[in-house]
Amino acid sequence: MGILCCFQSHSGGGSAHHDHAVPSSSAASSSLSCRNNERLPEQSSRSSNDINSVDNGSLVALVNEIVAESVSYHHRRVAEEILKMGKAGKVTARAFTYAELSEATGGFQPESLLGEGGFGPVYRGRLPPRSSGPEVAVKQLDRNGMQGTREFLVEALMLSLLKHPNLVTLLGFCTDADHRMLVYEYMPLGSLEDHLLDLSPGRTPLDWSTRMRVAQGAARGLEYLHDAARPPVIYRDFKASNILLDAGFRASLSDFGLAKVGPVGDKTHVSTRVMGTYGYCAPEYALTGKLTTMSDVYSFGVVFLEIITGRRAIDTARPPDQHNLVLWAGPRFKDKRRFAEMADPLLQGAYPTKGLYQALAIAAMCLQEDATMRPAISDVVTALEYLTVAGGGADDEPGPSPDQQQQQTDDGHDEDEQA
Repeated sequence: MGILCCFQSHSGGGSAHHDHAVPSSSAASSSLSCRNNERLPEQSSRSSNDINSVDNGSLVALVNEIVAESVSYHHRRVAEEILKMGKAGKVTARAFTYAELSEATGGFQPESLLGEGGFGPVYRGRLPPRSSGPEVAVKQLDRNGMQGTREFLVEALMLSLLKHPNLVTLLGFCTDADHRMLVYEYMPLGSLEDHLLDLSPGRTPLDWSTRMRVAQGAARGLEYLHDAARPPVIYRDFKASNILLDAGFRASLSDFGLAKVGPVGDKTHVSTRVMGTYGYCAPEYALTGKLTTMSDVYSFGVVFLEIITGRRAIDTARPPDQHNLVLWAGPRFKDKRRFAEMADPLLQGAYPTKGLYQALAIAAMCLQEDATMRPAISDVVTALEYLTVAGGGADDEPGPSPDQQQQQTDDGHDEDEQA
């Protein structure tokens, strides 16, 4: 018996939408056409006390400054697309000086280092007054890294213009001289990856209820990007390490450097260079470069399967037939007797059976090869309500113990042999 689920599928089709410059009549966009030698004054020349809240004009000044230096029409075009989202609402990101952020992080000392990714190192700091100011995470662009000016632009603009409880809060940016830094609220529990994958011995694994709440929070972040942002935003890099957790395990999406403004009008997709993380990319996007919101839904399905199983999307430390999580899960999705095999052993059976089945149904629908058969993320959020209310079906019987799981697996294999 396979998994059944009541999601609606979404049809595709239509003409391709290729990356190209989109004319804009807004003052914000038109001001981006300044020549490269018409560079605006450095943001750092102003006192930070005068920029506790900046409007879109200041954001455009930031873009002008970076575009002028990069001599890239492509960067201007990307910025124009994103700035269309800023016609309404107040931009609250603030301009910091390098000196302020150096003081906040103790001079970017190694002991302040939180981690390092493709963008560059991230430091923990505290804004003035150091004794009581808010804690922050300062991400510093590595000019020699894999990511660069475009990612800085996209992240600064996206997070300045998009506001939601399940998106990380951008507090400000720094463009002092050749420095490029982004300042975020500090998320004390780190990333979902830190609490889910490859836990060190003795660390307490996430319980079932917390896993479902984290999944729902992350899905709500995607729902906002897909359905509330205008034009819609395709996140393009949904993975466990990009889901940050506050002290109450509330999930927030971070790292918007690969985000892309989605299709508008009668367009069904955007065509772009394939980017993202191996193991999370939707198959149709990896093959054709055609990007839709359904690409994010597939990536959500991969992460949700990681949440359920405690396994990485790609894990070469496992036997060859278990390297790819989605391929490993495929035959198990089709056999109800094998559902218990897919629950993270670290849960030790402490999950509701009905909740596990429903969670696997959601994951299976999101991972459909045919993108038109995947549910919209809003439908996923609705389905996850069941898994977060009352502990995800806690009124149901608990899951089998590890011994019972093994017995079920053995019985299933015996039946297969007899058949």
